[in-house]
Amino acid sequence: MPEIKIEIGGREFDVACQEGEEHYLHSAAAMLDVEASTLTSQIGRLPEPRMLLMAGLMLADKTAGIEDKLKARDARIAELESEIARLSAMPAPEPERIEVPVIPASLSDSMAELAARAESIAGALEERVGTKTLAG
Repeated sequence: MPEIKIEIGGREFDVACQEGEEHYLHSAAAMLDVEASTLTSQIGRLPEPRMLLMAGLMLADKTAGIEDKLKARDARIAELESEIARLSAMPAPEPERIEVPVIPASLSDSMAELAARAESIAGALEERVGTKTLAG
């Protein structure tokens, strides 16, 4: 069982842990050290048991706040999953009928006639211009 030296609030401690758990112990000690350092900077030097107790209580308070937020988020996730399930179970909406206006046949015929006249006029004009350039 490895024994690790950790520092909390400027004081060193020898702590034993399971093989492979050293990283977790260092992480936990670092979190506790942050709280202990905050206490000693605000209050000054405290007896070791009191410093550790207060730092532990501060961490517990933070943890409780995080757990409350986590519970609220879990409840919201469950609510959203329920809404997704409800919406997924609903039948698909009926397709909407969309009507597109159609150009009346008489208008299409009139437009075709106008286009034919315009082409005829353009052709006649091209012939006149072509004849004048050849004669000129």
